[in-house]
Amino acid sequence: MTTVLKALPAKEYPFPHYDLLVAALPDLRPAIEEAVRQSSPIPLDGVQLLSPVANPGKIVAAPVNYRKHLEESIAEPETFSRAHVRQIQETGLFLKATSSLIGASEAVRIRHPERRTDHEVELAVIIGRTCDRVSRDQALSYVAGYAIGLDITVRGPEERSLRKSIDTYTVLGPWLVTSDEIPDPSALAFSLDVNGEVRQSANTRDLILSVPELIEFASSFYTLLPGDILLTGTPEGVGPIRPGDTMNAHIDCIGDINVSVVE
Repeated sequence: MTTVLKALPAKEYPFPHYDLLVAALPDLRPAIEEAVRQSSPIPLDGVQLLSPVANPGKIVAAPVNYRKHLEESIAEPETFSRAHVRQIQETGLFLKATSSLIGASEAVRIRHPERRTDHEVELAVIIGRTCDRVSRDQALSYVAGYAIGLDITVRGPEERSLRKSIDTYTVLGPWLVTSDEIPDPSALAFSLDVNGEVRQSANTRDLILSVPELIEFASSFYTLLPGDILLTGTPEGVGPIRPGDTMNAHIDCIGDINVSVVE
């Protein structure tokens, strides 16, 4: 990949608000595949997995987009504020700071240890080309690929964007699986365990708003750009994490990530 990256266009200030590599991925793919053929494999445990998207313009996230998660949120008023458990069609989407983004080999750092901090595993969608007010029928043609996303959350009464934008509170990985390998993201089984205890287990078929519907919804408000990340929502089973924990997340057709939690 290092030699391939040299083919990216040089940019001067003001820099673009999108990810150059994701935008150029279709053109670079033949060179990437040739570089793979000519390279020697490196053991996975010998590399550090950073975020597969280095420079997203924005991270757009979907709240309570699984029915059972909505139900568990309503059942726990001591944890979930009433203002935060409305249906997604009423609540809308929210933005997370791009400075919260890390890769699978980096650790989640608990910022407010006196408060409850929860894990949330989600399918992450990476936009591949400029996407402005597209229909759900055309939405998947704008997707570059998919990854596992962890939307880490400190609980409290504040707005979601504040509580979820803490440094290291968005994990993306282990890599970007291009959309041709996942032509239909509507039936992917996924799970998350903490220290070997299964906490979340669901399937994207249970989404309230599907991936195409979410892209349609998001692009009706924002122009989505190459490298923008769409977190599609988490299912039931969210729970607390503490320093010393290890989270393992899996999504079919994508793989696994193991993420440490530290203070």
